[in-house]
Amino acid sequence: MTIEVLIHAIVRQTTILIAQLATSRGIRAPLAQIADQVFLDLVRELERQGVSRKVSADMFGMGLRTYRRKIQRLAESSTERGRSLWEIVLEYIREHGLVTRLELLNRFSRDDEAQIRAVLRDLSASQLIFSAGSGQSTSYRATSDEEFATLQQRRGSDGLDELVVALMYREGPLTRSELASKAQIEEADIEGSLERLVASGRIERVDRKGADAYRAGALVIPLGAPAGWEAAVFDHFKALVATVLCRLGEDRTTPADQVGGSTYTIDVWDGHPLAAEVLGTLSRMRVDLSDLRARVAAFNETQSLPDPHSRVVIYAGQYVIEETNDTSE
Repeated sequence: MTIEVLIHAIVRQTTILIAQLATSRGIRAPLAQIADQVFLDLVRELERQGVSRKVSADMFGMGLRTYRRKIQRLAESSTERGRSLWEIVLEYIREHGLVTRLELLNRFSRDDEAQIRAVLRDLSASQLIFSAGSGQSTSYRATSDEEFATLQQRRGSDGLDELVVALMYREGPLTRSELASKAQIEEADIEGSLERLVASGRIERVDRKGADAYRAGALVIPLGAPAGWEAAVFDHFKALVATVLCRLGEDRTTPADQVGGSTYTIDVWDGHPLAAEVLGTLSRMRVDLSDLRARVAAFNETQSLPDPHSRVVIYAGQYVIEETNDTSE
Protein backbone atom coordinates (compact mmCIF):
# COMPACT_ATOMS: atom_id res chain seq x y z
CA MET A 1 0.00 0.00 0.00
CA THR A 2 2.86 2.40 0.77
CA ILE A 3 4.30 1.86 -2.72
CA GLU A 4 0.89 2.63 -4.25
CA VAL A 5 0.68 5.90 -2.31
CA LEU A 6 4.21 6.79 -3.45
CA ILE A 7 3.40 6.02 -7.09
CA HIS A 8 0.25 8.16 -6.98
CA ALA A 9 2.19 11.03 -5.42
CA ILE A 10 4.95 10.84 -8.05
CA VAL A 11 2.42 10.65 -10.89
CA ARG A 12 0.67 13.71 -9.49
CA GLN A 13 3.89 15.73 -9.36
CA THR A 14 4.85 14.57 -12.86
CA THR A 15 1.49 15.62 -14.31
CA ILE A 16 1.91 19.04 -12.71
CA LEU A 17 5.30 19.35 -14.41
CA ILE A 18 3.90 18.23 -17.78
CA ALA A 19 0.99 20.65 -17.55
CA GLN A 20 3.34 23.52 -16.73
CA LEU A 21 5.65 22.64 -19.63
CA ALA A 22 2.70 22.30 -22.01
CA THR A 23 1.57 25.85 -21.26
CA SER A 24 4.91 27.56 -20.66
CA ARG A 25 5.81 30.80 -22.42
CA GLY A 26 2.42 31.13 -24.08
CA ILE A 27 2.70 27.79 -25.90
CA ARG A 28 -0.15 25.26 -25.95
CA ALA A 29 1.54 21.96 -26.67
CA PRO A 30 -0.75 19.17 -27.97
CA LEU A 31 -1.21 16.43 -25.38
CA ALA A 32 -3.48 14.08 -27.32
CA GLN A 33 -1.14 11.10 -27.21
CA ILE A 34 0.42 11.52 -23.79
CA ALA A 35 -1.78 9.03 -21.88
CA ASP A 36 -1.43 6.33 -24.53
CA GLN A 37 2.31 6.92 -24.81
CA VAL A 38 2.73 6.64 -21.03
CA PHE A 39 0.90 3.29 -21.10
CA LEU A 40 3.10 1.95 -23.91
CA ASP A 41 6.27 3.19 -22.24
CA LEU A 42 5.26 1.50 -18.99
CA VAL A 43 4.53 -1.73 -20.85
CA ARG A 44 7.92 -1.69 -22.57
CA GLU A 45 9.78 -0.89 -19.36
CA LEU A 46 8.02 -3.70 -17.48
CA GLU A 47 8.94 -6.11 -20.27
CA ARG A 48 12.53 -4.86 -20.18
CA GLN A 49 12.62 -5.67 -16.47
CA GLY A 50 11.49 -9.22 -17.19
CA VAL A 51 7.86 -8.90 -16.07
CA SER A 52 5.61 -11.23 -18.08
CA ARG A 53 2.61 -9.86 -19.95
CA LYS A 54 0.29 -11.90 -17.76
CA VAL A 55 1.67 -10.25 -14.62
CA SER A 56 1.72 -6.81 -16.30
CA ALA A 57 -1.92 -7.21 -17.31
CA ASP A 58 -2.81 -7.99 -13.70
CA MET A 59 -0.86 -4.92 -12.53
CA PHE A 60 -3.00 -2.78 -14.86
CA GLY A 61 -6.18 -4.53 -13.68
CA MET A 62 -6.86 -6.07 -17.11
CA GLY A 63 -7.42 -9.52 -18.50
CA LEU A 64 -4.53 -10.78 -20.62
CA ARG A 65 -6.56 -10.71 -23.85
CA THR A 66 -7.77 -7.13 -23.22
CA TYR A 67 -4.21 -6.12 -22.35
CA ARG A 68 -2.81 -7.54 -25.57
CA ARG A 69 -5.52 -5.90 -27.67
CA LYS A 70 -4.85 -2.52 -26.10
CA ILE A 71 -1.12 -2.81 -26.78
CA GLN A 72 -1.80 -3.75 -30.40
CA ARG A 73 -4.33 -0.94 -30.87
CA LEU A 74 -2.09 1.74 -29.36
CA ALA A 75 0.99 0.53 -31.21
CA GLU A 76 -0.92 0.81 -34.48
CA SER A 77 -2.38 4.21 -33.66
CA SER A 78 1.04 5.42 -32.51
CA THR A 79 2.42 4.62 -35.93
CA GLU A 80 -0.38 6.66 -37.49
CA ARG A 81 0.08 9.39 -34.84
CA GLY A 82 -3.21 8.38 -33.23
CA ARG A 83 -6.80 8.95 -34.13
CA SER A 84 -7.54 11.55 -31.50
CA LEU A 85 -9.93 14.45 -31.97
CA TRP A 86 -6.87 16.69 -32.36
CA GLU A 87 -5.61 14.67 -35.32
CA ILE A 88 -9.03 14.14 -36.93
CA VAL A 89 -9.86 17.86 -36.83
CA LEU A 90 -6.51 18.68 -38.42
CA GLU A 91 -7.07 16.03 -41.09
CA TYR A 92 -10.53 17.42 -41.85
CA ILE A 93 -9.21 20.97 -42.26
CA ARG A 94 -6.42 19.74 -44.53
CA GLU A 95 -8.85 17.83 -46.73
CA HIS A 96 -11.39 20.67 -47.07
CA GLY A 97 -9.05 23.60 -47.62
CA LEU A 98 -11.01 26.35 -45.86
CA VAL A 99 -13.63 25.65 -43.20
CA THR A 100 -15.48 27.73 -40.64
CA ARG A 101 -15.82 27.06 -36.94
CA LEU A 102 -19.54 26.45 -37.45
CA GLU A 103 -18.81 23.79 -40.06
CA LEU A 104 -16.40 22.08 -37.69
CA LEU A 105 -18.87 22.17 -34.81
CA ASN A 106 -21.52 20.62 -37.04
CA ARG A 107 -19.13 18.00 -38.40
CA PHE A 108 -18.04 16.96 -34.90
CA SER A 109 -21.39 17.56 -33.19
CA ARG A 110 -20.99 14.44 -31.04
CA ASP A 111 -17.88 15.88 -29.43
CA ASP A 112 -17.82 18.49 -26.68
CA GLU A 113 -17.77 22.01 -28.15
CA ALA A 114 -15.31 23.27 -25.55
CA GLN A 115 -12.93 20.46 -26.45
CA ILE A 116 -13.13 21.29 -30.16
CA ARG A 117 -12.38 24.94 -29.40
CA ALA A 118 -9.40 23.84 -27.30
CA VAL A 119 -8.15 21.65 -30.15
CA LEU A 120 -8.41 24.57 -32.58
CA ARG A 121 -6.45 26.79 -30.19
CA ASP A 122 -3.77 24.10 -29.89
CA LEU A 123 -3.52 23.69 -33.66
CA SER A 124 -3.25 27.45 -34.13
CA ALA A 125 -0.62 27.80 -31.39
CA SER A 126 1.34 24.94 -32.95
CA GLN A 127 1.20 26.81 -36.30
CA LEU A 128 -0.41 23.81 -37.98
CA ILE A 129 -3.40 25.92 -39.06
CA PHE A 130 -4.12 29.58 -39.76
CA SER A 131 -7.30 31.31 -38.61
CA ALA A 132 -9.11 34.51 -39.56
CA GLY A 133 -12.29 36.20 -38.37
CA SER A 134 -14.15 35.77 -35.11
CA GLY A 135 -16.99 33.83 -33.54
CA GLN A 136 -18.75 31.08 -35.46
CA SER A 137 -17.57 32.66 -38.72
CA THR A 138 -13.91 32.13 -37.89
CA SER A 139 -12.33 30.33 -40.82
CA TYR A 140 -9.42 27.91 -40.72
CA ARG A 141 -7.02 26.50 -43.26
CA ALA A 142 -4.10 24.11 -42.84
CA THR A 143 -0.55 25.39 -42.99
CA SER A 144 1.20 24.07 -46.09
CA ASP A 145 4.44 22.14 -45.77
CA GLU A 146 6.35 25.06 -47.30
CA GLU A 147 4.75 27.57 -44.93
CA PHE A 148 5.39 25.38 -41.91
CA ALA A 149 9.05 24.94 -42.88
CA THR A 150 9.41 28.72 -43.26
CA LEU A 151 7.80 29.34 -39.86
CA GLN A 152 10.09 26.80 -38.23
CA GLN A 153 13.13 28.42 -39.80
CA ARG A 154 12.04 31.84 -38.54
CA ARG A 155 11.60 30.42 -35.06
CA GLY A 156 15.16 29.16 -35.36
CA SER A 157 16.79 26.19 -33.73
CA ASP A 158 16.92 27.80 -30.28
CA GLY A 159 16.76 25.07 -27.70
CA LEU A 160 16.66 22.07 -30.06
CA ASP A 161 20.44 21.80 -30.43
CA GLU A 162 20.89 21.89 -26.65
CA LEU A 163 18.21 19.24 -26.15
CA VAL A 164 19.89 17.00 -28.72
CA VAL A 165 23.21 17.43 -26.91
CA ALA A 166 21.54 16.60 -23.57
CA LEU A 167 20.09 13.38 -24.96
CA MET A 168 23.43 12.43 -26.50
CA TYR A 169 25.34 13.22 -23.31
CA ARG A 170 23.06 11.32 -20.96
CA GLU A 171 21.97 8.43 -23.19
CA GLY A 172 24.44 8.30 -26.09
CA PRO A 173 25.92 7.20 -28.27
CA LEU A 174 22.67 7.18 -30.27
CA THR A 175 21.89 6.63 -33.92
CA ARG A 176 19.78 9.16 -35.77
CA SER A 177 16.70 6.92 -35.54
CA GLU A 178 17.24 6.26 -31.81
CA LEU A 179 17.56 9.97 -31.15
CA ALA A 180 14.39 10.72 -33.12
CA SER A 181 12.53 8.04 -31.18
CA LYS A 182 13.67 9.34 -27.79
CA ALA A 183 12.90 12.95 -28.76
CA GLN A 184 9.56 11.94 -30.35
CA ILE A 185 10.30 13.93 -33.53
CA GLU A 186 10.91 13.02 -37.14
CA GLU A 187 14.47 12.16 -38.23
CA ALA A 188 14.35 14.90 -40.87
CA ASP A 189 13.64 17.48 -38.16
CA ILE A 190 16.90 16.78 -36.32
CA GLU A 191 19.14 16.52 -39.38
CA GLY A 192 20.03 20.21 -39.26
CA SER A 193 20.88 20.02 -35.55
CA LEU A 194 23.16 17.03 -36.05
CA GLU A 195 25.01 18.75 -38.89
CA ARG A 196 25.51 21.95 -36.88
CA LEU A 197 26.59 20.12 -33.74
CA VAL A 198 29.08 17.87 -35.53
CA ALA A 199 30.54 20.83 -37.44
CA SER A 200 30.96 22.84 -34.23
CA GLY A 201 32.50 19.90 -32.37
CA ARG A 202 29.81 19.75 -29.69
CA ILE A 203 29.03 16.15 -30.63
CA GLU A 204 31.02 13.59 -32.56
CA ARG A 205 30.08 10.91 -35.05
CA VAL A 206 31.22 7.42 -34.04
CA ASP A 207 30.88 3.95 -35.48
CA ARG A 208 28.61 1.60 -33.56
CA LYS A 209 28.52 -1.89 -35.04
CA GLY A 210 28.77 -0.55 -38.57
CA ALA A 211 26.20 2.22 -38.11
CA ASP A 212 26.70 5.96 -37.59
CA ALA A 213 26.01 7.05 -34.03
CA TYR A 214 26.54 10.31 -32.17
CA ARG A 215 27.75 11.17 -28.70
CA ALA A 216 28.49 14.28 -26.67
CA GLY A 217 31.48 14.64 -24.39
CA ALA A 218 30.03 17.52 -22.37
CA LEU A 219 26.82 19.39 -21.64
CA VAL A 220 27.19 23.00 -20.56
CA ILE A 221 24.30 25.48 -20.59
CA PRO A 222 25.41 28.93 -19.38
CA LEU A 223 23.43 30.36 -16.49
CA GLY A 224 20.78 32.72 -17.82
CA ALA A 225 21.18 31.60 -21.45
CA PRO A 226 18.12 32.65 -23.52
CA ALA A 227 18.04 29.24 -25.26
CA GLY A 228 18.47 25.74 -23.97
CA TRP A 229 16.26 25.81 -20.89
CA GLU A 230 14.47 22.72 -22.25
CA ALA A 231 17.75 20.79 -22.14
CA ALA A 232 18.40 22.03 -18.61
CA VAL A 233 14.96 20.84 -17.44
CA PHE A 234 15.54 17.44 -19.04
CA ASP A 235 18.99 17.14 -17.48
CA HIS A 236 17.72 18.09 -14.00
CA PHE A 237 14.86 15.60 -14.19
CA LYS A 238 17.07 12.85 -15.64
CA ALA A 239 19.59 13.30 -12.82
CA LEU A 240 16.86 13.20 -10.18
CA VAL A 241 15.23 10.06 -11.60
CA ALA A 242 18.56 8.29 -12.11
CA THR A 243 19.57 9.02 -8.51
CA VAL A 244 16.32 7.56 -7.17
CA LEU A 245 16.67 4.50 -9.42
CA CYS A 246 20.18 3.89 -8.11
CA ARG A 247 18.89 3.98 -4.55
CA LEU A 248 15.98 1.67 -5.40
CA GLY A 249 18.44 -0.73 -7.01
CA GLU A 250 20.27 -0.99 -3.68
CA ASP A 251 23.67 -1.49 -5.27
CA ARG A 252 25.69 -2.83 -2.34
CA THR A 253 28.97 -2.32 -4.19
CA THR A 254 28.69 1.48 -3.97
CA PRO A 255 29.20 3.17 -0.58
CA ALA A 256 26.00 4.72 0.76
CA ASP A 257 27.56 8.17 1.01
CA GLN A 258 28.39 8.19 -2.74
CA VAL A 259 24.88 7.65 -4.11
CA GLY A 260 21.69 9.32 -2.92
CA GLY A 261 20.23 12.69 -2.10
CA SER A 262 19.22 14.89 0.79
CA THR A 263 16.57 17.60 1.04
CA TYR A 264 16.81 20.42 3.57
CA THR A 265 14.07 22.95 4.33
CA ILE A 266 15.19 26.06 6.24
CA ASP A 267 12.97 28.98 7.36
CA VAL A 268 14.42 32.50 7.21
CA TRP A 269 13.03 36.03 6.89
CA ASP A 270 14.09 39.62 6.21
CA GLY A 271 16.59 40.59 8.87
CA HIS A 272 17.47 37.01 9.80
CA PRO A 273 21.21 36.84 10.54
CA LEU A 274 21.65 33.71 8.41
CA ALA A 275 19.24 34.57 5.58
CA ALA A 276 21.95 35.60 3.11
CA GLU A 277 23.96 32.44 3.83
CA VAL A 278 20.91 30.20 3.32
CA LEU A 279 19.73 31.95 0.14
CA GLY A 280 23.24 31.89 -1.27
CA THR A 281 23.62 28.10 -0.92
CA LEU A 282 22.94 27.29 -4.58
CA SER A 283 25.26 30.04 -5.77
CA ARG A 284 28.10 28.75 -3.60
CA MET A 285 27.55 25.18 -4.77
CA ARG A 286 27.65 26.32 -8.41
CA VAL A 287 30.97 28.07 -7.87
CA ASP A 288 32.50 25.14 -5.96
CA LEU A 289 31.30 22.46 -8.38
CA SER A 290 32.25 24.48 -11.47
CA ASP A 291 35.76 24.88 -10.06
CA LEU A 292 35.97 21.17 -9.22
CA ARG A 293 34.76 20.16 -12.68
CA ALA A 294 37.33 22.47 -14.32
CA ARG A 295 40.19 21.02 -12.25
CA VAL A 296 39.13 17.44 -13.04
CA ALA A 297 38.78 18.28 -16.75
CA ALA A 298 42.27 19.82 -16.79
CA PHE A 299 43.76 16.67 -15.27
CA ASN A 300 41.77 14.36 -17.56
CA GLU A 301 43.14 16.13 -20.62
CA THR A 302 46.58 14.80 -19.70
CA GLN A 303 45.35 11.23 -19.32
CA SER A 304 43.69 8.52 -21.38
CA LEU A 305 40.21 7.79 -20.10
CA PRO A 306 40.37 4.24 -18.70
CA ASP A 307 37.72 1.63 -19.32
CA PRO A 308 35.84 1.21 -17.09
CA HIS A 309 35.61 4.56 -15.32
CA SER A 310 33.04 6.29 -13.09
CA ARG A 311 30.85 9.18 -14.18
CA VAL A 312 29.62 11.03 -11.12
CA VAL A 313 26.42 13.07 -11.63
CA ILE A 314 25.77 15.70 -8.96
CA TYR A 315 22.45 17.51 -9.01
CA ALA A 316 21.79 20.63 -6.94
CA GLY A 317 18.42 22.38 -6.79
CA GLN A 318 16.93 25.13 -4.68
CA TYR A 319 13.63 27.01 -4.60
CA VAL A 320 12.03 29.58 -2.31
CA ILE A 321 8.39 29.68 -1.16
CA GLU A 322 6.91 32.80 0.42
CA GLU A 323 4.66 31.69 3.30
CA THR A 324 2.65 33.24 6.12
CA ASN A 325 1.59 31.96 9.51
CA ASP A 326 -2.05 32.79 8.79
CA THR A 327 -3.94 29.48 8.70
CA SER A 328 -7.42 30.98 8.32
CA GLU A 329 -9.42 30.20 5.16
